[in-house]
Amino acid sequence: MARKAVNPVEIWQAYAGLGMLAFEAQAVIGMRLLGMSCAWPVGKNENRKMLAEKPPAFAKAATAAAKKAASGGRPDQVLTAAVKPLTKTARANRKRLVAKAASHRKKT
Repeated sequence: MARKAVNPVEIWQAYAGLGMLAFEAQAVIGMRLLGMSCAWPVGKNENRKMLAEKPPAFAKAATAAAKKAASGGRPDQVLTAAVKPLTKTARANRKRLVAKAASHRKKT
């Protein structure tokens, strides 16, 4: 079975997704570091949550990438499949941390 030819736009989209993952992850890292220094309101179990979420997120990413590769996906499709669950997790963390700070600001 022949693979569909790669489209430059699809390659760009794959790398844009990787860039969004970097942005989301860096925002979460910054807020968590500020939380560790008591400059950003975070929950008491944030450090535990930070460590506990990594294995399931990377397992989902690896599984999605392996499935896409095994089904004959192009490299850009494999990258997109791997990045999607990681971005989803990082985005959820960023939104949760921002909401926590916003609710803390309303209380003060």
